[in-house]
Amino acid sequence: MKNRILIIAVSTLLITSCVSPKVYKDLESKYGVLKNENKQLNEENESLLSAKNAAENELSQLRDAYNEAVAERDKLQGDYHATKANLDNLQASYDALEKNSSSAIAENVQKNRELLAQLEAKEQALATENARLEALKKELESRSNRVAELESMIAAKDAAMTDLKNAISRALVDFEGKGLTVEQRDGKVYVSMENKLLFQSGSWAVGVEGTKAVKQLGSVLADNPDINVLIEGHTDNVPYSGNGTLSGNWDLSTKRATAIVEILNQNTSINPESLTAAGRGEYAPIASNDTAEGKAKNRRIEVILTPKLDEITKLLNKE
Repeated sequence: MKNRILIIAVSTLLITSCVSPKVYKDLESKYGVLKNENKQLNEENESLLSAKNAAENELSQLRDAYNEAVAERDKLQGDYHATKANLDNLQASYDALEKNSSSAIAENVQKNRELLAQLEAKEQALATENARLEALKKELESRSNRVAELESMIAAKDAAMTDLKNAISRALVDFEGKGLTVEQRDGKVYVSMENKLLFQSGSWAVGVEGTKAVKQLGSVLADNPDINVLIEGHTDNVPYSGNGTLSGNWDLSTKRATAIVEILNQNTSINPESLTAAGRGEYAPIASNDTAEGKAKNRRIEVILTPKLDEITKLLNKE
């Protein structure tokens, strides 16, 4: 809904060919919201990785507790067997002394009773420890399964993003060497298109060749509905010196990002709710603005594709 409102606002601006202060403030406010949403997505990804590490730490602690419980159980079993052997020896001694001395028999009886009491206590402690060990074992298995499931989901997401990156590379192979790059990092796919492929200087109207590239990208995105798509507009640090229709580089970068969203939105198989447009102006360069080549690299559109992490979030929220 936010994207539609933004598109309607931008369309109105295009029709009237002027930007009032109120409309600009609205656009600036919407950009802030979109920037925050992008930040939240990054924080959510970091939170998920932290949760995975925390789960692995809990699993390691449970393994240590399990090993300690096994050692304690083994010690109790050793004590139990030693006590039982002592009892057997005393019983044999009792049988021998029974014929010779009633006082010795009485003494052995008392010792036997004490040893039997000790043996019962050892048996009870061993049973308690075995029960605790079994509970720890079940908890360890549960944690292990949870960590394995998390790792499986994350691996599946990474594999899906690799497949997506390869599919995009194949779809846009005709534009190699024309200012377009596709790369995968930090669990996301980045499609970068320099302005020379998309726009004339100072314009946010997408040219024929650029429109073709964006539509071919859209055909891949239509087959991958579980992807959030962030379109960022970037400029170099040269101040905008147009005819006054735009207020500056930030405004230009926002309109260029929105223009790409409008082309993608023409593909009815793409869910508009997964599309977000943002202008970064000159404030996120990837090269030095001291050279013409660096400035050309900085004047770009970046399409950032992020997997939706709903399933992983649900797993992390399970008790």
